[in-house]
Order: sequence, then C-alpha cells, then structure tokens
Amino acid sequence: MPDYHDDLRLAHVLADAADATTMERFKALDLKVETKPDMTPVTEADKAAEELIRGQLKRARPRDAILGEEYGLEGSGPRRWVIDPIDGTKNYVRGVPVWATLISLMEAGEGGYRPVVGVVSAPAIGRRWWAAKGAGAYTGRSLTSATRIHVSKVPEIADSSFAYSSLTGWEEQGRLDGFLDLTRACWRTRGYGDFWPYMMVAEGSVDICAEPELSLWDMAANAIVVEEAGGSFTSLDGVPGVDGGNAAASNGLLHDELLGYLNQRS
Repeated sequence: MPDYHDDLRLAHVLADAADATTMERFKALDLKVETKPDMTPVTEADKAAEELIRGQLKRARPRDAILGEEYGLEGSGPRRWVIDPIDGTKNYVRGVPVWATLISLMEAGEGGYRPVVGVVSAPAIGRRWWAAKGAGAYTGRSLTSATRIHVSKVPEIADSSFAYSSLTGWEEQGRLDGFLDLTRACWRTRGYGDFWPYMMVAEGSVDICAEPELSLWDMAANAIVVEEAGGSFTSLDGVPGVDGGNAAASNGLLHDELLGYLNQRS
C-alpha cells in the first residue's frame, strides 16, 4: 500500500496556513461578504485561504491538479487536491465558531477518483481531524500530538444519535417523510451541520448522519476520515465514494437501516 505520510504532513502545513488566514478575519467588523450565483455567501477569507493553499501546492506538488470551491479545477493527472477553504461560511459570517478548512488528496483508480488523504481543521473550536488511506483516523493538535479515533459500536437505530444540517433539500427530493421517520426512530437528533457530524461519527460521539445536497469538496476530506475510523460513507443511494451529490455516513452497523429510511420516497 502506498505511503501517504508526506502528503498528510503537507496537508497539515496547508491547514496551519489556512487557519492563520481565516482566524485573522473571523468576527472582523469589516469582513467583506459577497453572494455567489448559487446564492450562497463567500467571504474574502474564503478566497484568501484557497489562494494561499493553491500557491503552496503549486510549489510543493507542481504536477498535481487542484480543485477548489472558489476557483475551480486547475491541472490534470492522477492526483488531485480538493479544497473547501471554509466549510460553514454562513456560520463564519455570523460569528458561529463551527466551520473548518477541508483539504483532501484524491487519486485516480478504478471507478474514478477516491480520497486517500484528508485533513479537517476547525481552528475556532480548537479541533483538527485527519486520515490517510490504510493508516487510520486521528484527532489532535498535530501529527505528533494525536489520538486515534474509531466509530461507535451502537447496533440499533433506537439507540442511535443522528446528526444532520437542516430540513432543506429533503422535501425537494421526496425524502422528507423517511427523514422524519428516522428522527422519530432515533434516540437523539441534533442539527450540528457541515463537517462536524461526520467528525463526530468518526469519533463515535454520533452514530449516523446524512445530507441531501453536497459538492465534492464538502465530502472528500470527511469521507476518508470516517472510513479510516471504521465507518461507512456512501451516497444516499448506497454507492460508496463521494460522487453522488449527497452523503450518508455511519458506524457501519447502522448503514443499511439508515439508507432504508432515507430512501422512503413520498
């Protein structure tokens, strides 16, 4: 199996640089916020963080392609870095500390590109998670100060904790009834949102989570962390990987039942 230690170390360096940029502007009174064509917000910090990451990648990995939320795809080849400079921009804009920079390396293989390295860095809450293919998932301050993480062993939906982002999107896809049935069947539900539910699944503090509408950069880093922690990450239709435009993640034991609820069409 390939050794991705150098790539993971680079991803941490990129995350450190992005954290410094985003934290400098977090809660700034003069923060500039624009609205993108899809009606979602983007801040000067989003753009600055992605530009910084791209610049460092071009120097450190000039042969690799780069795909980012704000500036699209640049380059080609079997290795592609995928960046979400601020996952949770609406939180960032409002001063809510739950947001993160997502950095992933994907490699081409059978069936398309798959994440092999992922770093999720949430500096405003002082947390970072990461994983590399075949090497496990971890949380901590740095590569040398880390704790390995694992998904939970909860075997029943009735005993599970379910995290989601919002109700938006479920009704549009005709999945709202199944979603609501799932919330009633679970022990506990919370709308944490964005990257955090996936990291809590990986840590074992949440058992299942799902979102109806996502982009690749929302999922790539989260997916490898969940999978390396022993969990399952698929589309809502049950296809493994990050190409489905939506996501379901679990401790693995509950995955089929999770998908069963979310595929009850009204």
